[in-house]
Amino acid sequence: MRILLVSGEYPPMQGGVGDFTREMARALTAQGHAVWVAVPASLAPAYEDREAMPWRVLPVVANWRWGCWHTIVRAVQQVTPDVVNIQYQAAAYDMRVPAVNLLPWRLHLATDAAVAVTFHDLKPPYLFPKAGPLRSRAVRALGWLSDAAIVTNAEDEAVACGWWNVPGSERPWLHHIPIGSNIPVSPPAGYDRHGWRAAHGYGDADLVWAYFGFLNESKGGEVLVRALARAPRNHKLLMIGGRVGTSDPTNAGYAGQVEALIAELGIEGRVVWTGYVPTEEVSAALVGADIAVLPYRDGISFRRGSLHAALAHGCSIVSTVPRVSIPELRDEENVLLVPPEDPEAVCAAALRMEADEAMRRRIGEGARELAATFTWDHIAQRTVEEVFRPLAAR
Repeated sequence: MRILLVSGEYPPMQGGVGDFTREMARALTAQGHAVWVAVPASLAPAYEDREAMPWRVLPVVANWRWGCWHTIVRAVQQVTPDVVNIQYQAAAYDMRVPAVNLLPWRLHLATDAAVAVTFHDLKPPYLFPKAGPLRSRAVRALGWLSDAAIVTNAEDEAVACGWWNVPGSERPWLHHIPIGSNIPVSPPAGYDRHGWRAAHGYGDADLVWAYFGFLNESKGGEVLVRALARAPRNHKLLMIGGRVGTSDPTNAGYAGQVEALIAELGIEGRVVWTGYVPTEEVSAALVGADIAVLPYRDGISFRRGSLHAALAHGCSIVSTVPRVSIPELRDEENVLLVPPEDPEAVCAAALRMEADEAMRRRIGEGARELAATFTWDHIAQRTVEEVFRPLAAR
């Protein structure tokens, strides 16, 4: 098949949507499909040698306002894809106008390509002051106007199913296909876990908590540090990766609040920030830690790339009860669940992990087994067979 992916962010930009798009392009290409990726024009210097890539990166979009319509239509006319797949997360498009949300309508007017949207979350865009209900309608419009919609988690599926309960409207094909880990298990050559811990100042008696992912209010950063403050001094926190992503720098304010709280609680000496580091260093840190603590305020969810990275690395995960039932997640078997926004419960869970090594090992092994169901090859294959091929056939 010929497939054009459209994304508001892409490596070397830091962000989960960009990483997802790269991994999908890689997996689709490996399966024999011809793939192009339309991305911001600002990335052109990073992709000067585009001919050498197994898939084509097209850094052509100057911005994501109304002018992007002409740019994307021209790209579609040039590469003639069977399917255009829009990777949607409002923060990735710096949205002040709903141009991306209405893009399927414009493509249908000018081209024969089918259009599918992958919703990475359903958060509405800001658009403009006093936009009010137009914000949520813009997200629904993208689903209504597309030939197929893909959601990545059960919570968003429950919400999206309700969008088409409107008289006179038809529900497009709605598919639930999860994301995978953008961090492969790939620590540096010669990696030695004991040596890595010693080099980073961790002793045998220390219990190292790993937190991976950008900081924002939904991820429970304040809960995390308040829990650490309640734990014994041998409990240490390793904050892995960049603090805020390229596409949503507004989270810098929240990151500052978390840092201020760490200082207020007097636990600066127990917290280490790696900053943005290469994939191999992220992998080394996840393997080197004892537990992964991910106290999401809105509950554990498969839409979180940080969760998938922890699963892939066989981490013993402490996280929060999901908002909707997720049968694949089994408490005390592949994750240890606690109530959201409860630092005492997070601390108690960490203490349980420390005291019960057998449980810690069991949860880690269960996490690794669960991760095997989220490989990129499987995700790409499902997307093609369940979504792209039926659309192209129509």
